[in-house]
Amino acid sequence: KATALPSALGVAASFDPGVAALFGDVIATEMNNLALHVFEAPGVNLARLPILGRNFEYFGEDPYLSGVMAVAETRAVQDKGLIAMLKHYAANEQETNRMTIQTTVDRQTLREIYLLPFEMAVKDGKPGSIMCAYNYVNGQSSCESRELLTDILRKDWGFSGYVQSDFFAMKSTVATLANGMDHEMPLPMHWAPDKIKAALGKNELNVGQIDTALERR
Repeated sequence: KATALPSALGVAASFDPGVAALFGDVIATEMNNLALHVFEAPGVNLARLPILGRNFEYFGEDPYLSGVMAVAETRAVQDKGLIAMLKHYAANEQETNRMTIQTTVDRQTLREIYLLPFEMAVKDGKPGSIMCAYNYVNGQSSCESRELLTDILRKDWGFSGYVQSDFFAMKSTVATLANGMDHEMPLPMHWAPDKIKAALGKNELNVGQIDTALERR
């Protein structure tokens, strides 16, 4: 029920943010026609491996080009009243073991290469949402990293939207909610009512943290 558009790699090959904006405009028009609300893209991980199974969703290996394209696409989608969701945050750059792999990367490289397109899109495109990734980054799950979800994303970059998990990416109940997660997908597994109630009963979580996540949503 939708147009089969070229891959994001094809869009980026134009080196023209106007093409990315047209791409986003077509997507947003058809989303509204189908009564959809959230575009789980753009993807701004880097095509650093030719065998990365999601390269068709990304804008290539250059972080600056990826950021420029993501800003244009995000603005076009959200100009039509929809939510764009940047993904997969962060350093989720390979397919093999991507749900469990530990990515170790020094902070300067992380900021200047892997986080740059996210930073550009957050600051200039103002997406309503971010999707946290499957992998671990420097010892912490992407979906429970206070450094990524709170210190960098919200404090450094001023992100004011909500963070959603990739499907089945969350690995805990308490650390995810306490460190910046807002929405578990696709099912309430770690945030099932019994687990949330147990955490509240042990004072591991408080109602204010739940309220904050709901307000962001």
